[in-house]
Amino acid sequence: MYDVLIVGGGAAGFYAAIHMVEANPNLKVAILERGKEVLTKVKVSGGGRCNVTHAEFVPSELSKNYPRGEKELLGPFHSYCSGDTVAFFESRGIALNIEEDGRMFPATNSSQTIIDCFVSETERLGIKVLKNSSVVKIEPRENNEEPSNYSWSVTSIHATYLAKKLVVATGSNPKIWDMLQNLGHTIVPPVPSLFTFNIKDERISGIPGVSTNARIQVIPSKVNTGKFKEALKKYGIHQSDLESEGPLLITHWGMSGPGILRLSAWGAQLLNDLNYKFRIRVNWLPEYYEEAVLSQLQEIKEIEAKKSVLRTKSFDLPKRLWISLVKAVGIADTVKWADMTKIQLQNLAQQLSSSEFLVDGKSTFKEEFVTAGGVDLKEINFKTYESKIHNDLYFAGEVINIDAITGGFNFQNAWTGGFMVAQAIAAKG
Repeated sequence: MYDVLIVGGGAAGFYAAIHMVEANPNLKVAILERGKEVLTKVKVSGGGRCNVTHAEFVPSELSKNYPRGEKELLGPFHSYCSGDTVAFFESRGIALNIEEDGRMFPATNSSQTIIDCFVSETERLGIKVLKNSSVVKIEPRENNEEPSNYSWSVTSIHATYLAKKLVVATGSNPKIWDMLQNLGHTIVPPVPSLFTFNIKDERISGIPGVSTNARIQVIPSKVNTGKFKEALKKYGIHQSDLESEGPLLITHWGMSGPGILRLSAWGAQLLNDLNYKFRIRVNWLPEYYEEAVLSQLQEIKEIEAKKSVLRTKSFDLPKRLWISLVKAVGIADTVKWADMTKIQLQNLAQQLSSSEFLVDGKSTFKEEFVTAGGVDLKEINFKTYESKIHNDLYFAGEVINIDAITGGFNFQNAWTGGFMVAQAIAAKG
C-alpha cells in the first residue's frame, strides 16, 4: 500500500518521485519498473553521454521544438523550464556543458552520472524501486472498497499494490496504452518519430560521411499527391512545417543529420500515412535561390574560363559533393568553364539549389527511438498533468502524445511533466 505508485522507471518517473518526496517527505512512494535495469533510455541517449536538456531558456521559444505538444507545454514551461533543470542537477554537484548547437550534457560526458544521481536520490529519500515488476493490470477501486482512501489497484507479475495516487510514466509501451484505453482514455496511434531517410541515388551513393548545411523540403511524389494533401489536412500541418534548414549528413543508406531528423519529427504521422515513400527537395546552398546560383555560375564561367569545372570548387560545398553534383548533370571531367553551355549552367544551378530525391523507407536514428502518439492531450489537465477522465491518475513523459525534435527537448518534456505531477500530488498531501 502506497500513497503514490509510479509505473515506469525512466526519466519522467524518477524525476516525479524525487520531486514529490522532496516537497512532501511524508509520502510513501514506489516505482515499478518492468525491466531488470532502470533508466535504460537515459543510459543510451546522446550516444551514452545523455543530452539532458537544451540551452533554450524562453518558454515560448522552447515549446516551438515540439511538433505535438507545442501549445500544451507553454504553461508548464512557465512553471518549470530548462533553467530549472540545470539548477536541479547543479544543486546535486552535476555541472552541465553547453555545446555549440545548444545541446547540454553532463560535464563528465557520461549518462551514468545522471543515472547515479537519480538512484542515490531515491535511496536518500526512501523511495522504493521495484525492478522486474511488469504491470499486468490497472484498475480503479470502488469508493466503498476498504481501505476506502486508496483509489487504484495495480497488479504486477509479482504482487498487487494499492495506491492513493497513480502516475503512469511508461514511455512508448503498447501494453500500458491498451490498459489506459480500457480505462476510457483515447490513445493516438503511435508512429515512429526521429528517423533517417533511406535513399538509393547515384548522386550520394559514393560519398557517405559528407556533411553540409542544406535546406530540405518534403514534397509529394507523382503517385501520392492526393494522399499527401489529405494527410496535411488530417494532421493540421502546413507545407512550411515540412521544410527544414540544418546540417545534412549523407550516410550509407541515405540521409541523416539534424535537418533530416527535424523533418522526420514534424512529419511523423504524415510520412507514416505515406508508408515512408515520398520525395524531398534539397537546396545544397540554402543562402541562394536558383536564379542567384545561375548568376554566380555565369560569373565563374567568365573568371575561371580555362579551369575544369570538376576541379573548381565554386561554392562552400564539400569537394566530394560538388564533384558528384557536377557529374550528375552530365559534365565530363575534362569540360572547362569556357565550354559550358547555357543549358549545362541551368542544369547545374538546378541541381545545386533544388535536387530531388526519392525516399523509400526509414532507419532508426542510433539507439534513440522516439514515438509520436500516446494519451490524447485533450484528456489531460496540463496545470497538474492529471487525467480528466479519472481522479488521482497522472501522466508524465512520452506516454502522452508529446514528442520533440532531437537536441535534449524530449528529456525536457520528461523533467517538466515529472515536476508538475510531483507538485500537484505533494500539494494535495
